[in-house]
Amino acid sequence: MATNNATVAFHCPSPMKATSNGVFQGDNPLHFSLPLLILQICLVVAVTRLLGFLLKPMRQPRVIAEIVGGILLGPSVLGRNKTYLDAIFPSKSLTVLDTLANIGLLFFLFLVGLELDPKSLRHTGKKAFFIALAGISFPFVIGIGTSFVLRATISKGVSEAPFLVFMGVALSITAFPVLARILAELKLLTTDVGRMAMSAAAVNDMAAWILLALAIALSSSGRSPLVSLWVLLCGSGFVLGCILILPYIFNWMAQRCPEGEPVNELYVTVTLATVLAAGFVTDTIGIHALFGAFVVGVLVPKEGPFAGALVEKVEDLVSGLFLPLYFVSSGLKTNVATISGLRSWGLLVLVIFNACFGKIVGTIVVSLLCKIPLQETLALGFLMNTKGLVELIVLNIGKDRKVLNDQTFAIMVLMAIFTTFITTPLVIAVYKPAKRISKEEYKHKTIKRKNTDTQLRLLVCFHSTRNIPSMLNLIEASRGIGKREGLRLYALHLMELTERPSAILMVHKAKKNGLPFWNKGRHYSNTDQIVIAFEAYEQLSRVFIRPMTTISPFSNIHEDICTSAEEKRTAMIILPFHKHQRVDGTWENTRAEFRLINRRVLEHAPCSVGILIDRGLGGSTHVAASNVASTITMLFFGGHDDQEALAYSLRMAEHPGINLTIVRFLFLTRSEDVGEIVGNSSELENGSEDEIFLSAVKQKIMNKSSIKFEERGVNNYDGIAEVVKEYGGCNLFLVGRISEGKVAITLNYVKSVCRELGPVCNMLTFPEFSTSASVLVVQQYHGQRILNPGSSTRVDAYSEEDLENNF
Repeated sequence: MATNNATVAFHCPSPMKATSNGVFQGDNPLHFSLPLLILQICLVVAVTRLLGFLLKPMRQPRVIAEIVGGILLGPSVLGRNKTYLDAIFPSKSLTVLDTLANIGLLFFLFLVGLELDPKSLRHTGKKAFFIALAGISFPFVIGIGTSFVLRATISKGVSEAPFLVFMGVALSITAFPVLARILAELKLLTTDVGRMAMSAAAVNDMAAWILLALAIALSSSGRSPLVSLWVLLCGSGFVLGCILILPYIFNWMAQRCPEGEPVNELYVTVTLATVLAAGFVTDTIGIHALFGAFVVGVLVPKEGPFAGALVEKVEDLVSGLFLPLYFVSSGLKTNVATISGLRSWGLLVLVIFNACFGKIVGTIVVSLLCKIPLQETLALGFLMNTKGLVELIVLNIGKDRKVLNDQTFAIMVLMAIFTTFITTPLVIAVYKPAKRISKEEYKHKTIKRKNTDTQLRLLVCFHSTRNIPSMLNLIEASRGIGKREGLRLYALHLMELTERPSAILMVHKAKKNGLPFWNKGRHYSNTDQIVIAFEAYEQLSRVFIRPMTTISPFSNIHEDICTSAEEKRTAMIILPFHKHQRVDGTWENTRAEFRLINRRVLEHAPCSVGILIDRGLGGSTHVAASNVASTITMLFFGGHDDQEALAYSLRMAEHPGINLTIVRFLFLTRSEDVGEIVGNSSELENGSEDEIFLSAVKQKIMNKSSIKFEERGVNNYDGIAEVVKEYGGCNLFLVGRISEGKVAITLNYVKSVCRELGPVCNMLTFPEFSTSASVLVVQQYHGQRILNPGSSTRVDAYSEEDLENNF
């Protein structure tokens, strides 16, 4: 006996110490848990981020890269080298790795619970409910049928009841967080298909967690079948107790977190400790620690800054560092080499086919019965087949409970990867949402038009509350007091859809009409302030205003801007400049991506475009209509963009508080003639488009004292600069982006710091122009434009290299 004990003791690996004394004292850092864990985390993050970068062009969710990265680092690929596996992932380090990975998973499931709003489940439509029901029941039955085949071949000897339930759950799951990310990437969240898929997936997710709890309870029955019953009863009691107690505590804390002020650290600490305590309770019951964390996340109130503060504290560390460890932990349990022989690969094909068939066919049949169009039905079927992290959680629990052996586990992991990978390409192939056709023809794509009494529609874009006061003052000046149909405004808040999971919290707020949301009576921090500002302005003026939000990656958010402009039939898109002015007068970049957005909109816009270079137009607050007293200067050189800018300035001049000065530049050949032009000039060309337009303008403003028309003769850049400086005391300059004619040729020497602004606007932003006037640079819609052969500068198209070049 002593000999046997000694033998056993000899083979047991010694426990790892936490820290080493360093290589200079003869210690190998890889033999100590802390430095080894640090190396493992760095390796995992590097591999998964690299794979994510490689898969991004295929629009795959990050979970695919993380699962594949875990498999690559495990025994399936790199782990075939035993030296690598023993050095980087030795068996004695796996306990520490698994513990940290499960803590990361615990808090991630808390974040997933934050994404699910129980109130929204009450309003789930009948169609979404029946689709979710079919998406669970049909594949669950097929999963049970598949389990019989697997038990007869590669899973002999496993407990029958838990294996049946685990297989049913594994095939019936729809990964709600992964589905939301895919819909956001494909810009389908606000479509009928997107809303239906999100609602059905939320119901499916809740049902899947209940079924998983049942499966775990069944797998816990060791000595007596009563154990499973006790586990279920205690688990139900825990959930009921949380529902009765926790909401009151969380609501009390949320009410003491006012908008705009930092959340009390004590409240965050108490909530995170509650997550850990709930995990301890559910693990003690015998379900799994992640269930407790998920339940706590669901019960946290979603309104107000409290939930946002929790996400901010937890998300980056958990999602960026700890959660990928869970995928590596799964990858270390996955050995694709166990799938060998024709029978094993045949079973893999069978499992994949059954998983896809159950989800897709079940969803399609019910969707068709609900009279959903075939194209949308196919898209729904493929979307509901999305697996991902939740699937991996189910499989890992099954593996830990000895319900799934190595070969079955590897088959199921590959099935999860395949079904998630094919979702995006299949949806793109079968579903191309048709553009909504406006009831009225999209006629007015420019502000310049024959009938100036028609309604003016503007799409004003902004990034943050910093842009709001100036934009509102510009709108106030644009509303045309005397117009019969007035101004119709669409205010589009541009929000970035990042790689962070919490971006899905923003996505849930997207509503039905196009790309907007406007939830009255709710409080969503920064967005709520924006809505209040526009709602107050609408009530104080006669302007119809509709706040909207688009949530997309900044790389393609210009598509949403252009689509919104086309759907709303706007005449102009107004964008904020990508820089803001400091107190000392210098310009500071806000974000480089904003510049790329502006350039892409200029290239692809379905209407005219204006970029507002703000120097505090009207001050830091909105100026009421009765207090408006602004001076606007329009610099006219010639060409279509200048004509559009002049048409806009005339619209502004209808406001009783605005004085407009139109300065037309004419080219003179002799320097002594430079000055104010009283009569005809040497450049007058009878019948030219500019002359016809200006003639109509002069006749229109003849009896208006608030509008002055001046003609100034110049023959070089210095002359232009001197004239412009005379008007530096105005509040706003209006200029065309690309000017045409002889005078415009002299502007070609202007240094193009920001090419998208054009030469005139670049000149006005030079430091030597000591003016506090804001500038609105205008580009006329050029879809049907034919430029004059003698134009000095043509409308240019940006290549991708141009767009990425920030000068």
